[in-house]
Amino acid sequence: MTGVVSTLGNPPRATRTLGAILVDGGQLTTEEAERVLVYQRAHNLRFGEAAVRLGLIGEAEVQFALSRQFAYAYLRKVPGETRGLSDEIVAAYQPFSSRVEQLRAIRSQLMLRWFDRAEERQVLTIVGAERGEGRTYLAANLAVVFAQLGERTLLVDADMRTPRQHFLFSLENRIGFSTMLAGRLREEAIVRIPDLAGLSVLPAGPTPPNPLELLNRLNFEEFMIGVRGMYDVVIVDTPAMNVGEDAAMIAVKTGAALAVARSGATRVSAFTDLVQGLMDAGVAVVGSVLNEVPLKQKRKKRKE
Repeated sequence: MTGVVSTLGNPPRATRTLGAILVDGGQLTTEEAERVLVYQRAHNLRFGEAAVRLGLIGEAEVQFALSRQFAYAYLRKVPGETRGLSDEIVAAYQPFSSRVEQLRAIRSQLMLRWFDRAEERQVLTIVGAERGEGRTYLAANLAVVFAQLGERTLLVDADMRTPRQHFLFSLENRIGFSTMLAGRLREEAIVRIPDLAGLSVLPAGPTPPNPLELLNRLNFEEFMIGVRGMYDVVIVDTPAMNVGEDAAMIAVKTGAALAVARSGATRVSAFTDLVQGLMDAGVAVVGSVLNEVPLKQKRKKRKE
């Protein structure tokens, strides 16, 4: 995949120094690394901090090198390149930002409240009442942060009406979830993301004329049984509830859902009906996420 530099081209060894990683990556010359070592010892600093103080590299290069040292997969844009994963995958490109820190907090809560391989609780459906609430964004980035934790993670694009995961991950969409449900293809439709170790994506596939009928086939249950045996975490993206019953049906079959709303956009009544309807159907609603909370609300919450 062009346009990005992977932290996992060669698996890093725990004993590899930060200086060696920076030299191998071309961020420092051997002479500059020796200069940093002298300055580091003289001022009792970490290697990365010393290199930044000398003006040889920036903080971003230090963070990227640290990710290689600790086998924490994330990506960075190559100047002049336009292809690669979408900028919406912030967990891959901005892993140390406040937005991704919030995603990791959600991940922690989900690990505590739901995911448990021993209990066969590996699948979570992302649902929302209306379009434009950020379900696809949340599903994609949650899948990345779970993979970064070391979990074998599968992201399923089950939105067979307006799919977007193939666009976010720069994948072809000729085969996928819809062809799997139709019984034509199985595991070969799942694509490993080599730049993000541990992450695999199942695109939605061609748009079918009968998504609800496809979801009622036994192929879906068989698929769920299979992925539970192969992955630690399975995140399922779905269409909005107001465009069809797809999401509700998928949530019932997977057993658990994370409800998404968008500040200033989602109607309270629609969200309430969504959650209550899922609970009445026996779905475990393990939590909810409010996207784009206004700054004033954030400040007010801190004061409280």
